[in-house]
Amino acid sequence: MSALPRIPVLVSRAGAASAITAATLAASVLVPGLATEASAATAGEQALKVAASKQGSPYQYGAAGPNRFDCSGLTLYSFKRVGKSLPRTAASQYNSTRHVSGGSRQVGDLVFFHSGSNVYHVGIYAGSNKIWHAPKPGTSVRLEKIWSNSVWYGRVK
Repeated sequence: MSALPRIPVLVSRAGAASAITAATLAASVLVPGLATEASAATAGEQALKVAASKQGSPYQYGAAGPNRFDCSGLTLYSFKRVGKSLPRTAASQYNSTRHVSGGSRQVGDLVFFHSGSNVYHVGIYAGSNKIWHAPKPGTSVRLEKIWSNSVWYGRVK
């Protein structure tokens, strides 16, 4: 059943004072997705977009942008661009974040790869079990599936 025949009824019932509200309601019925987002993107989501914009930038040990990155350099650069500061290394970044469980992770959280208590790699969670990261020498910034269960999550404060 189409919503179109009901629109004049909605508008007539709404009265003059609510005509704009009824028109907005009718438009949202006719054009799904027209409504605006209620909340702004988090710093993590914004940093994720920065990291994604660096796709293809080559890995270089110790580099923190704007054209070459190592893993923690990419996260440092991405969050700095959205007004958040992080320490330089992956381990220090882990220690400076609010730790969250895998079940509570959100897009934009940092994903820390570890062996025992040693954090050795970091990326930015992109959803669907994927991260943006600068993997290793000879590669470039890319989106990749999380390949290990030995990960911890941290949210930048």
